[in-house]
Amino acid sequence: MAAFGLQKAQRLARPDGSRRGGLDERAAPVVRLLNGRARFCTTSSCAGRIVLAQGSAADAGIQKQNCTWLLVTHETCDKGDVMTALEKATGDVVLKFEPFILHVQCQELQDAQLLHSVAVHSGFRNSGITVGSGGKIMMAVRSTHCLEVPLCHKGKLMVSEEYIEFLINVANQKMEENIKRINRFYERLESALNAAVSANSSSSQETGKNRSVYVHRRKRKTIQEQGVRTSPEDHNAESEPQDGAESSLDIFAEIMIAD
Repeated sequence: MAAFGLQKAQRLARPDGSRRGGLDERAAPVVRLLNGRARFCTTSSCAGRIVLAQGSAADAGIQKQNCTWLLVTHETCDKGDVMTALEKATGDVVLKFEPFILHVQCQELQDAQLLHSVAVHSGFRNSGITVGSGGKIMMAVRSTHCLEVPLCHKGKLMVSEEYIEFLINVANQKMEENIKRINRFYERLESALNAAVSANSSSSQETGKNRSVYVHRRKRKTIQEQGVRTSPEDHNAESEPQDGAESSLDIFAEIMIAD
């Protein structure tokens, strides 16, 4: 537990390496909810975005590290913004919709399983758990409702404006669905985490109650056994237990509680 806490503190102390330089506004509540719990540590996130990404014509597809963004938004967009951005195209341009994604390091496998169950039931059906060779447990929250369509080649627009308008409508619909899933995920995650805390608390109280009853029963049994071993004369007097017997019972109770 101490090792995980140290790793989490070190991870959260690092500067944000994303292009944005900080949390996406819509992803922030989920990230803060998880990082506020000792058993979780988020490592990366994106709330979802619509992007016009440009790479060179020589690229086999547009790689993130080799591309420029002509347009990026975490909200819905309109045709005018896209057409204005396309005027700056000089290479191959792709219109993308990328849904919400979140990577979380978990302290134990059961923590990752709880998160995975909530994610899947919130609509993020491509979510998964990985366990590294060193025992590092990662949970990825992700879905499959992506979109990626080429629009330009060597700076030349290859499709009609009518088709671009159609694609923008599709991307906007996906963004709206993405927002619903994030909100649903947050609500269900908060409920699941609170329920887990309540369950753990109840279990601890029940364990403590059972241990107390067990100690009480053993103490009563010990007293009864001592009564059987006393002489007949001793039964005529209602005296308190001897100091030695009382001390041994106290020591026994302390041992049972410590166990």
